[in-house]
Amino acid sequence: MKLDINGREAYAYTGGKPFDAALPCVVFVHGALHDHSGWTLLARWCAHHGYSVLAVDLPGHGRSVGPVAASVEDTADWLLAVLAAAGVKNPGQATLVGHSMGSLIALEAAARAPALIGRMVMVGTAYPMKVSQALLDTARDTPLQAIAMVNAFSIGTLAAKPSFPGPGMWLHGSNRALMRRTLAGANATGCAVNLFHHDFSVCDAYSGGLDAAAKVTAKVTMVLGTLDQMTPPRATRDIAAALKAQVVHLPSGHTLMAEVPDGLLDALRGALA
Repeated sequence: MKLDINGREAYAYTGGKPFDAALPCVVFVHGALHDHSGWTLLARWCAHHGYSVLAVDLPGHGRSVGPVAASVEDTADWLLAVLAAAGVKNPGQATLVGHSMGSLIALEAAARAPALIGRMVMVGTAYPMKVSQALLDTARDTPLQAIAMVNAFSIGTLAAKPSFPGPGMWLHGSNRALMRRTLAGANATGCAVNLFHHDFSVCDAYSGGLDAAAKVTAKVTMVLGTLDQMTPPRATRDIAAALKAQVVHLPSGHTLMAEVPDGLLDALRGALA
């Protein structure tokens, strides 16, 4: 599904069903150097079980035209503009599901439109989401090396249960390929920028989490990987308390969508119930 946002084309995957603005809407927001494709299983389940779906590509990522948004706050404004363009406007109609950087964007959007956002699911989240200077420097100077480093940190196992994306899928290789494609694609979508360094810098700079949490009225669920080295569960203590969040722990690293797809789907179903 393509939408016009301030004169620029934005893309959202709708889970294999035509988008229906009258239904409760689940909005999926990807993390750094990713795109909508990480949400395929969850998006398809929602689209075939009574929900409309918008799994967005953020500006300059995937199929959405750049330039990239400068901050978490600016991206949250863009996300709310996507919902408005799609006709999602009823009180409590939207559920925001964000992974990593996307969880911060969801948090900020839920604070800016509390009447619209009825539920929020924060996957692989932390606040503050600080990035080490060494990783920021590597992302800036040698992004392909940074991609290899992040894959080593993000994925908690060498092999995963063959349920999604499918038997024979190598999680390290597929995630590395997605990040390389997203990095290279930024120039094609109108932003001559090192997208990896940009996304990490946006996460590192975000400082409004607790202020945003005070404005959120949505029911909040956090889904955290017990093996996560990028956003370890201990880093959620303060923000989880501020949001009065229900916390679900799964045996996974940072890439929960690929490592524990069934468990994450169960957690999402519980959050939507």
